[in-house]
Amino acid sequence: MEHTLNDKIALVTGGSSGIGLAAAQELARQGARVFITGRRQEELDAAAATIGAAATAIRADASVLSDLDRVYAQIAKQAGRLDILFANAGGGDMLPLGAITEEHFDRIFGTNVRGLVFTVQKALPLLTHGASIILTSSTASIQGTANFSVYSASKAAVRNFARSWALDLKDRGIRINAVSPGPVRTPGLGGLATEAERQGLFDYLAAQIPLGRLGEPGEIAKVVAFLASDAASFVNGTEMFVDGGMAQV
Repeated sequence: MEHTLNDKIALVTGGSSGIGLAAAQELARQGARVFITGRRQEELDAAAATIGAAATAIRADASVLSDLDRVYAQIAKQAGRLDILFANAGGGDMLPLGAITEEHFDRIFGTNVRGLVFTVQKALPLLTHGASIILTSSTASIQGTANFSVYSASKAAVRNFARSWALDLKDRGIRINAVSPGPVRTPGLGGLATEAERQGLFDYLAAQIPLGRLGEPGEIAKVVAFLASDAASFVNGTEMFVDGGMAQV
């Protein structure tokens, strides 16, 4: 494997499991030094051990601004700069319109939107000229999904941030793109159903995808690594769907 990201410094938020962990592994495999964040220390430590010597784990909640300050202070001290930011922390659960609560809304928008805004804003002093920022959106950004409206709306907001921030950051040569996965076999997806109903959910989602299967975290990770690399030097402001065709046909 060609080490296309040698000497690059990367941060992956929500890097302790699922797509974030797979992306951190891929970035490290391609030569980057990777900082990962997550809320649970035990999971974080296990993730860092999985990634190997290139990884540094920092416990942080992306929706808490003082946690973000602490993350960037540590990166500044240990690395002095940031070349790649994968703002991936996020999640959501399902409630129909009539059952949406203030807590549900605040929790999902707090991490997926508010937390993402300040994750990127607070990275700006460390980001190098020509750095790459990747945001995790979703096929939900352009599709309606019953009982999933708050999550879907939060991901539509993320999609527009990539458009707007590409203009805000153009003088620094910083590229910003969104990656929009379809259903991917992760703990987060599994958490949308009880254990007894999980396989039924997976089978239902797979049937909506032209390729006939769920995605795997490593498949999303390879696209993140591409967007982080010089191979994507003229890719900017876009939304890259990695969804087996789900939102495309």
